[in-house]
Amino acid sequence: MASSSRHEGYSNKVCCPAHPDAHLIEDYRAGDQICSECGLVVGDRVIDVGSEWRTFNNEKGGADPSRVGGPENPLLSGGDLSTMIGPGRGDASFDTFGTSKYQNRRTMSTSDRTLINAFREINNMADRINLPKTIVDRANNLFKQVHDGKNLKGRSNDAIASACLYIACRQEGVPRTFKEICAISKISKREIGRCFKLILKALETSVDLITTADFMSRFCSNLSLPNMVQRAATHIARKAVEFDIVPGRSPISVAAAAIYMASQASEEKRSQKEIGDIAGVADVTIRQSYKLMYPSAAKLFPEDFNFATPIEQLPQM
Repeated sequence: MASSSRHEGYSNKVCCPAHPDAHLIEDYRAGDQICSECGLVVGDRVIDVGSEWRTFNNEKGGADPSRVGGPENPLLSGGDLSTMIGPGRGDASFDTFGTSKYQNRRTMSTSDRTLINAFREINNMADRINLPKTIVDRANNLFKQVHDGKNLKGRSNDAIASACLYIACRQEGVPRTFKEICAISKISKREIGRCFKLILKALETSVDLITTADFMSRFCSNLSLPNMVQRAATHIARKAVEFDIVPGRSPISVAAAAIYMASQASEEKRSQKEIGDIAGVADVTIRQSYKLMYPSAAKLFPEDFNFATPIEQLPQM
């Protein structure tokens, strides 16, 4: 090994004395740092920060062989640097009455247990609709703020978690409907709506208003519609709102009606029921919005739209 592994001018950097700019190769098995140019060992006993071994969930009956615990969680008290005691496997783990001598309940507070259960529920709901980790992290932070402030006493933690996930989706610019959140949770739409309003008031935060464009790409993708139809539907919905043709209608129903109108004018036609199943609205709701938009259909379509069915032959409700 080199007697000095720090070159002049590189006092804060471990490097090869002969090749200070050379990349160092780390041999984790031996704990050495080796110069890639000359093979000189410039550092030894390097600490391996990786896992001890890989863990497979379907092996050893779910037992985790890792002894270093989970990652640090700043949302929990103490950064989640507590000790988790595994199940006892010998006589020394139990007293004369057969009761376990060491239990996790003594090392984990009730507050942390509540947070862990809520974070697990949020993560499970997000997995069901493929939401990214950024939304999960924001929802966890919202739940932590609500829990610490004790603003929603008496409300179900599952309802609060569902409302936090709904708010996180809207704040991250990928809103989901209440019906979509209800489908992945065990809470009613009314209860989630109540918690949603209470959380916004308690945290003094806000969310952007929902527009038709927020749902258009996802609805059209789920309906397997081409980009031409999606662009036309987006244009129709935007113009309908600008011209105040659909006053009082929700953005979701306007988006569904715009998709129906654009698809009926193209070769890729979709029925009201197909669109309603994807958008989560009733056929009657789509029909009512479509009735308002149909008389002005000529000025709603983009100029470069390629009509497979003329406007005059579009369905009349």
